[in-house]
Amino acid sequence: MLKQRTLKTSITETGIGLHKGRKVTMSLRPAPADTGIVFRRMDINPPAYIHANAKDVGDTTLCTCITNADGHSIYTVEHLASALSGLGIDNIIVEVDSHELPILDGSASPFIFLLQSAGIVELDKPKKFIKVNKVVRVEDDDKWAEFRPYSGFRVDFRIDFAHPAISQTRQHCILDFSKDSYLDEVSRARTFGFMRDLETMNSMNLALGGSMDNAVALDEFRVLNPEGLRYSDEFLKHKILDAIGDLFLGGHNLIGELVAYKTGHGLNNKLLNAILDDRSAWEYVEFENEENLPIKFIENPRKLGVNFA
Repeated sequence: MLKQRTLKTSITETGIGLHKGRKVTMSLRPAPADTGIVFRRMDINPPAYIHANAKDVGDTTLCTCITNADGHSIYTVEHLASALSGLGIDNIIVEVDSHELPILDGSASPFIFLLQSAGIVELDKPKKFIKVNKVVRVEDDDKWAEFRPYSGFRVDFRIDFAHPAISQTRQHCILDFSKDSYLDEVSRARTFGFMRDLETMNSMNLALGGSMDNAVALDEFRVLNPEGLRYSDEFLKHKILDAIGDLFLGGHNLIGELVAYKTGHGLNNKLLNAILDDRSAWEYVEFENEENLPIKFIENPRKLGVNFA
């Protein structure tokens, strides 16, 4: 039986929130089976619990935000969610002393490092996947995304930016995560932004913590970061990273193929909700062993059981 996963121990990191520019301390903690991803806002008394739930995604302006029934929110969850998806971690408590997660370097890579440093262990409950059995499609003007049946997790993704520095890079690729490595192909891709938009975003109290330490910055013609790009197609790969994180907010890894054109956080969430709302479109599946698993996770967890009181 392929089992659910959580962390072996807790780990803490401090960084800057992308949008408010404030110092944020985040602790990643183990959780029992069937907990899912739960954010605990420690800056609220008593602490507010916000469960990762596709239905509770609200604001998707430049990030993904989840809001609970009491109106408490947590912003910029997509990079951590993407890392959790890539590692196959089902259960975690994320304590944070702010309303947003730290942006770190703008990719999923620091979260991968933290999670691997804490250690990954198995729990004595079966791991469930959502297997999509028919095509589900959503659209927004010329943007669209659909999920198709496929024995694995494959992404066929296209972006379209008329910016000189982006248009000269690859804007379409197909990745099959039964063979391709999330760690190698996707995890290090950073978020990116245009200097021409910065003043407008700042006036909206957004991107106040943005810098070339945590984003790829572009002027009208070129990439401004002295070190350049981490991938030749880093812009495309970051959009894929975001989509993987947004789709993991359903609480389970998806089995199927994501085909998308110019999708973003809002459309990613709209697609996930469209899948979950059509009960005939999907089913839960389990696997007896990793040899039959159609998705390759970053690493196999150490074979340890965890007992929670």
